[in-house]
Parts: sequence; C-alpha cells; structure tokens
Amino acid sequence: MEKAKVSLQAINDVKDFVNIVMKYDFDIDLVSGRYAVDAKSIMGIFSLDLSKPIELNAHTDDAEAFFKDIAKYIVK
Repeated sequence: MEKAKVSLQAINDVKDFVNIVMKYDFDIDLVSGRYAVDAKSIMGIFSLDLSKPIELNAHTDDAEAFFKDIAKYIVK
C-alpha cells in the first residue's frame, strides 16, 4: 500500500481527481479523521472535510504512474 496526502480545494479539483482515479483498477481510499471513503466516489469525497489535506491510500505496490497523474494534488 502506498500513501500520500492530497488537497482538494475546489469542486473542479474533486471532479478532475475522480476522473484520474477512475482510470486505475486498484482500490484507492481517502481517509479524514475516522472516516474512510472510496476515492472513486464524488459523493464520498464531498462528505469529507476538504478544508485540510486528506490521507490517500493506494492499495497497490506499483503506484508510480498513479502518483505522477495526481502530482498536482499531492501535498509535500
């Protein structure tokens, strides 16, 4: 499993992020506090607190291409 922190500030960020995530066949979760949602679910993402960075868990060992696709949302 690979982890990163992502920031999704605007509605268009969420839509673009979900479109990117949908291209991958492995499970991707977003975790905010005690809540975890499927990163492929727009409704799920909007149920999270988007005012601060969210933890992303990609359930794969080869996520290099995925992290390149979402680089603009990753918080260092």
